[in-house]
Amino acid sequence: MIPTTNPLRVGLRQERVISPQCLIIFGASGDLTHRKLVPALFKLFKQRRLPSEFALLGCARRPWSDIEFRKKMSVSLKDEIKLNPNEWEEFITRLFYEPVNLERPEDLVKLGTRLEEIDRIKATHANRTFYLSVAPKFYASGCKALADAGLLKDPRRSRVVIEKPFGRDYRSAQSLNRIVQNCALESQIFRIDHYLGKETVQNILVLRFANTIFEPIWNRNYISNVQITSAETVGVEDRAGYYESSGALRDMVQNHLTQMLAITAMEPPGHFDPEAIRNEKAKVLQAAHLANELEPWECCVRGQYSKGGSKKRPLIGYRDEPGVNPNSTTETYVAMKLFINNWRWQGVPFYIRTGKRLAKRTSEVVLTFREAPVHLFDAAGGTPTSNQLVLRIQPDEGAEFKFDVKSPGSGMRSRPVEMEFSYDESFGEPSDEGYVRLLADAMLGDPTLFTRSDEVEAAWRLYTPLLEIIEDSPWQLPTYPYESRTWGPSEADALLAKDQLLWRRP
Repeated sequence: MIPTTNPLRVGLRQERVISPQCLIIFGASGDLTHRKLVPALFKLFKQRRLPSEFALLGCARRPWSDIEFRKKMSVSLKDEIKLNPNEWEEFITRLFYEPVNLERPEDLVKLGTRLEEIDRIKATHANRTFYLSVAPKFYASGCKALADAGLLKDPRRSRVVIEKPFGRDYRSAQSLNRIVQNCALESQIFRIDHYLGKETVQNILVLRFANTIFEPIWNRNYISNVQITSAETVGVEDRAGYYESSGALRDMVQNHLTQMLAITAMEPPGHFDPEAIRNEKAKVLQAAHLANELEPWECCVRGQYSKGGSKKRPLIGYRDEPGVNPNSTTETYVAMKLFINNWRWQGVPFYIRTGKRLAKRTSEVVLTFREAPVHLFDAAGGTPTSNQLVLRIQPDEGAEFKFDVKSPGSGMRSRPVEMEFSYDESFGEPSDEGYVRLLADAMLGDPTLFTRSDEVEAAWRLYTPLLEIIEDSPWQLPTYPYESRTWGPSEADALLAKDQLLWRRP
């Protein structure tokens, strides 16, 4: 008998229950709120994962009313609202707004009064999650303002979510950690990295530690190299002001790619517990180092996109983008080689790369296994290839495994084939966007997918030598131009050519 439902969907959406809650978003007039945060909350609402006693309080300097804030969010989600008008009408009654300038203590006093009012109206029981979706320079002062106003004093009922980048370098991250930890307990601090909310990033843990076929070969004895890629086809768009002071190294490598590296390389935790997992991630980052610590410029390549595209759709270069210095040396592409100095990974190179205006939008982790010790089928005309396990983070979350099989016919020629798994196809529905999972976890008080203070500092310490060179001796790490919609500068290919390797082309 043919089943009427997909058996893989049995048991889906048995989610943990979020307590009555008020989520307070500072920077509610900003891009992140209307593009990511409110849509994620609306999805949680549609999935019935938010409690009935839920409220969202938007805060920003603009003197909006509740009605104006609701209208702004309605415009941002107009396509989604057309599909779910009744749900939106119910959800919007949970949206409120309070003008707040975090630098004015009197505004924080008013905020406290407004929160007490919302507690009464929506029965949120004083459970509050404060989300700092503001410029990084306000992270420290924002936490201090909340603490001074007494809004973080109850560690059981209040927590604060801080967006990336958490610091600009090792010293500033240390300083920010000290300030934030003077305002709240570490258990109340949720440093967010939306990549950790993606299903495939989380699935690396399950793939490794729930399947005995992978973990025994997940080490230096069987794996020859690891490549971690995060490629975007878009340019800086309207973020030139931020990007000029950041660059790809701070914007992507220090957080997103480094977290992917940590989860890929970590040791098995003793048990599935937030702190046990974060302990192992921190250990990996503390053991990681640039491939050439004496001459860091030898293991890193920076690039910057130039014009490209086609005659019908020409693309301008980075230096021609609005708000960018015409002589800018900011990198829009980074590739580098790392090692992890521990028993499992000693001698295995980790290559990471990220860039804007590349040929294809994709994020993936590729583990290449060592070749067979004897090539039995060379004489038959076979071309031996290395096995590869590809973990796709985006856009089509899933995994594929490449291995050799015999080609049809009477000979013994071999050829590579792929077995593939797709989340969307297997489970019959697309994976949740990263912020959906992370917002739910923050309100649940589950820190598993958030970065701890020692992780952040270890990541910054890893890249400090490169940041110092860029600032003090930029000629040693120049930004090589690459044509838009290509795979980056040729110098990045040379980085792997030294090891007789190639970047995987997705």
